[in-house]
Amino acid sequence: MAGRAQKVGVLALQGDFREHLAVLRGLGTDAVPVRRPAELEEIGGLVIPGGESSVMDKLSRSFGLAEPLRAAIAGGLPVYGTCAGLIMLADRIIDGIAGQQTLGGLDVAVRRNAFGSQLDSFETDLHIPAVGDAPMHAVFIRAPIVEEVGGGATPLAQVADGRVVAVEQGNLLGTSFHPEITGDTRFHEYFLAKVRAAG
Repeated sequence: MAGRAQKVGVLALQGDFREHLAVLRGLGTDAVPVRRPAELEEIGGLVIPGGESSVMDKLSRSFGLAEPLRAAIAGGLPVYGTCAGLIMLADRIIDGIAGQQTLGGLDVAVRRNAFGSQLDSFETDLHIPAVGDAPMHAVFIRAPIVEEVGGGATPLAQVADGRVVAVEQGNLLGTSFHPEITGDTRFHEYFLAKVRAAG
């Protein structure tokens, strides 16, 4: 990891990667889309966006990215997954479709679409001490939930009923919600601090 570039990639196979690129660039980061294994060598951190986790899984394998991504995660690359990205980082999926795989790294079990369909999307304010005292407005769209948190991972935020919606473990960070669409950049800033520390 020593000497790794401060350029940050956004996995751009599927989902709302453009929104993450815009947020990161707005924060002054050299942010680039990642679609090929060679591009992983050029970045010091990676965001895995929201989208459809089963499609993202299939595309990552067909593009030859899944194994290089697993190796990068195991090697300490800072990675932040939102919504489907959280599912991709989870070690276990409770209700994955047949054959669905994850990249792993977060010692958690997640449930896909835990809050229901697109029609059940909702917004709420969360208290997240790790990113500051002010509440964070969070948007949940067909969001997963963290059902089990293993010993290696730390919950960062919960909804009112106590279910975990943000978690971190070392250089890995995951949220059920979409901070890239609310204008609140604190989670991206928190992630970029991990990138700088790792670099």
